[in-house]
Amino acid sequence: MRRFAGAAVVLGVLGLVTALVLWWLPADDFLFVPDRAKPLADNVEVEGGRTNAEGDVYYVDIFVRRMRLLEQILPFTRPDGATLVSEEVLAPTGETDAERDRQNAAAMQRSEETAAVVALRALGYDVVATPRGVLVSSVAPDVPAAESLEPGDVVVAIDGMPVRTPTQLRAQIGRRDPGDAVRLTIRRNEKRIEVTVRTIANPQDASRAIVGIIVAQDAEIELPFDVDIDLGRVGGPSAGLPFALEIARQLGRDVTHGCQIAATGALSLDGTVIPVGGLKQKTIGARRAGVDYFLVPAGENAEDAQENADGLEVIPVESFQQALQELATDDVKC
Repeated sequence: MRRFAGAAVVLGVLGLVTALVLWWLPADDFLFVPDRAKPLADNVEVEGGRTNAEGDVYYVDIFVRRMRLLEQILPFTRPDGATLVSEEVLAPTGETDAERDRQNAAAMQRSEETAAVVALRALGYDVVATPRGVLVSSVAPDVPAAESLEPGDVVVAIDGMPVRTPTQLRAQIGRRDPGDAVRLTIRRNEKRIEVTVRTIANPQDASRAIVGIIVAQDAEIELPFDVDIDLGRVGGPSAGLPFALEIARQLGRDVTHGCQIAATGALSLDGTVIPVGGLKQKTIGARRAGVDYFLVPAGENAEDAQENADGLEVIPVESFQQALQELATDDVKC
């Protein structure tokens, strides 16, 4: 009996050690993990602005980290709401974690500048903003474009036709059929090169062509006064919409109407709201914060948010101007 008891203890210790080792060792793939939405008021400072209106604007972040071997082997050990993302999707060109962090930091800075332009223009301020092209934020690994495009590329022309904004890019691609070859002129490391990519069918509408990339705005911007946004180590372009809402709020526009408003979505200089990733996790994060409404890009992003809303009011928007209009309706009450 003692031998059996001793063997059980040894096996238990070995099992615990094995679990600890598997928890410590990283796997190749990544996890998207929900975070809690956070108010922006203390992170945004607008010269001459004020923040005495009731309600708050929230941004929604997600944790992106490498999966641990234990989580790969035993899926039930993953955090609630987590989604597995393969390394090929998140780092299709084999980039390092440090390189990806630098790209996310640069994307965040561009997002802040674009949000300031959009908000100030909506409020009637004169802002100098010169679009320089369409920044490639990420490329799906299973599309033909993955062979030619890299995150950080800036598209400046399609088949010789200049494009300067994401809206122009989508319009040009929308004129093609799925399977068409298109010639892109891109700026990479300040050098212009040409690549040819083949479009694919939009998963939501097989008649429409897409390239399979997530984009943001590249531009030269001069603001009439200082706007400072600091989210610490948070990176990426997806907080453009809440940034613009908070800037407008601090400049006297009542965008919250006493409510707690969360938002996600990148912005183009013309105010178009651009789809982003991680909507499942972001919707869970908005729910955890107990906000009243969640503004998201219309289309597939809105569908993903609705699937995970669990009672949270989701408001799909296509532009910053529409976001302001939706928040000004009688339906938004708290």
